[in-house]
Amino acid sequence: MRGVLLTALLAVVSLPRAQAVWLGRLDPKQLLGSWYVLAVASGEKGFAAEKATKNIEGVVVTLTPENNLKVRSSRHRLETCDLSVMELLRQNSGWVFENPSLGVLEYRVLGSNFRDYAIVFTQLELEDEAFSTVELYSRAEWASQAGLSLFTKWSQGLGFLSQQQARLQTDPTCARKAFQ
Repeated sequence: MRGVLLTALLAVVSLPRAQAVWLGRLDPKQLLGSWYVLAVASGEKGFAAEKATKNIEGVVVTLTPENNLKVRSSRHRLETCDLSVMELLRQNSGWVFENPSLGVLEYRVLGSNFRDYAIVFTQLELEDEAFSTVELYSRAEWASQAGLSLFTKWSQGLGFLSQQQARLQTDPTCARKAFQ
């Protein structure tokens, strides 16, 4: 598994602005449960200016009977904590999910040990703005060294500049609202 992940990472890192690829197979049941979002890399306009004010976020992933993902999240936005629920539909090719009507063009796990961390890539199109994000999901309120290292490698390999990357502040108040 580690060799496949390293091969995928090297393939992506060697290409500027490469497309995110996952060469392994994801059993979505491994992604189920509660996660803290501890770090984000984003191409969204205004992200660099706002990143210093963002706190840890929460995500709860469940699986529908149709093998779609249901994602409940609490996202820290400026002075508020937005709660949302969305269903992501499984694409025909592998365990890649989408919901274009909600602006989610692609949602996939790039790397994970599923026990401690997951690196999640999302391609979005919201209000005529297309951008991508890479997020570090963690089962705990702190990041493992392995998770942080993999997040940094994927973010840089996908072309995110340092000002487009952020470790989120340690206040988990908003994150815990997704878990309720």
